[in-house]
Amino acid sequence: MQTTRGTSLSDSTNPEREAGESTGPSRPRRVGVLVAVALAALAADVVSKIIVVATLQDREPIRLLGGLLTLRETRNSGAAFSIGTGYTIVFTLIACGVVVAILRTARNLRSVPWAVCLGLLLGGAVGNLADRMLREPAPLKGHVVDWIQLPHWPVFNLADSAIVCGGVLAVLLAARGLQVDGTRITGKDDDPPEPEPEEPETAPEKKS
Repeated sequence: MQTTRGTSLSDSTNPEREAGESTGPSRPRRVGVLVAVALAALAADVVSKIIVVATLQDREPIRLLGGLLTLRETRNSGAAFSIGTGYTIVFTLIACGVVVAILRTARNLRSVPWAVCLGLLLGGAVGNLADRMLREPAPLKGHVVDWIQLPHWPVFNLADSAIVCGGVLAVLLAARGLQVDGTRITGKDDDPPEPEPEEPETAPEKKS
């Protein structure tokens, strides 16, 4: 039964689209970008730590660029940049929570900049988490290998650098209103100005 030609009764009584239909082309997921960035950051961190332990452990630091950069192998029981030493288990659990949160967020990831951001955070977190789990003195209490030192700055590693870069990028993306799903939040200042109301026309005066 049809109400008008070419229009079914179900369409006229059900004007809303069925659940799952989109009004326009959906953005593709960017999980592949996240995984690629995370693997690159993780690989760079793991390989650099292997080289540092093999070449710099129990040796004198190497000074480069006139002392601007120093390569020094140290072990860190705290968080990034040797913050909070003595709370190794706490930081291990926090790192696990960060990894889980990023993986959950990836389900709605449709923004390339956010994919790069979360990939850096994930790769850095997993890099240091691997040290916590696998290195001495014990699982969940392992000390992270740090090896990069700048003047007036704590010793750090590539995983710490990835985490910091990812955090800075997250702040910039949030400030610009870009969401993980690729949409953008527009503020009130971005709305077009409302047109001013027109003044009513006055009737012309009659001549006496």
